[in-house]
Amino acid sequence: MEMVPTVDHPYYFGIFFALIGALLFLDLGILNRKAKEMSLKSSLFWTAFWVSIALGFNYWIYEQFGKDQAVMFLTGYVVELSLSVDNLFVFLLIFNSFKVPSQYQHRVLFWGIMGALLMRAVCIFVGVEALERFGWLTYLFGAILIYSGIKTLVEGEDESDPSQGAFAKFLRKFFRVSDNYDGHHFVTTTAAGRAFTPLFIVLIMVEASDVIFAIDSIPAVLAITRDPFIVYTSNVFAILGLRSIYFALAHMARIFHYLNYALSFILIFVGTKIILHHTYEIPTALALGAIAGSLAVAVIASLIFAKPEPKS
Repeated sequence: MEMVPTVDHPYYFGIFFALIGALLFLDLGILNRKAKEMSLKSSLFWTAFWVSIALGFNYWIYEQFGKDQAVMFLTGYVVELSLSVDNLFVFLLIFNSFKVPSQYQHRVLFWGIMGALLMRAVCIFVGVEALERFGWLTYLFGAILIYSGIKTLVEGEDESDPSQGAFAKFLRKFFRVSDNYDGHHFVTTTAAGRAFTPLFIVLIMVEASDVIFAIDSIPAVLAITRDPFIVYTSNVFAILGLRSIYFALAHMARIFHYLNYALSFILIFVGTKIILHHTYEIPTALALGAIAGSLAVAVIASLIFAKPEPKS
């Protein structure tokens, strides 16, 4: 049997965490330490940087463990990245709703990504263990993905205001929150004493949306492979690229308006793949082609059939 990396091989995780730690220190500790708005040019550069690093890591997997594992990593990475785009629209909605200055959004996304890395690790390893012990959970995961895909297709974009939602109101009752921002700080001093700033509420909502999103994305990647190393590393590389992709998306939010249809197809397709796992195994390469093809069609259709600008 071909050797694959597992939790029993901490050496591989050590290499991975050392790489990620060095990259995060370079990105967030040196190059992007100051609070500033990320331009479209800069966001596209960093997006290309993180994608290149992920592809380089994919090549390392190919050299170490063979073609099958490399294809699984690439498929999981594309699935996670494509489904993450839907979550970025939620981030955009939250930031706009709370009127977060663009130069402070970088800090929120940084801590949001750090929290996501920890939560994904827990969810993935619990999910892998649960699937190994309770095979029937695959049908539940598949049903969740298909339901989410249909729900995304039917409901379309959510125009609700997160700052006035029940969750935001609950947080304001539970925590003492100031009325104004205090730079990029999450805690400030008011006449009534120490209080959280609205930026902290935004951070909690970003983290909460990522937890909800993980209910869709993690089962989707587990449908590709149950190898914890492949699942977690593909998730992490996709998450690390989200920050720069978000700022690019913020500049081009209305361009790819057919993307929701592709995301719906991906969720339904992957959910079907999970359910059929015990009777028919859809080849990973075919799944990768279907996912990439749906994204390409959505992007091309959005560029050809541009959405008209709303009348003022």
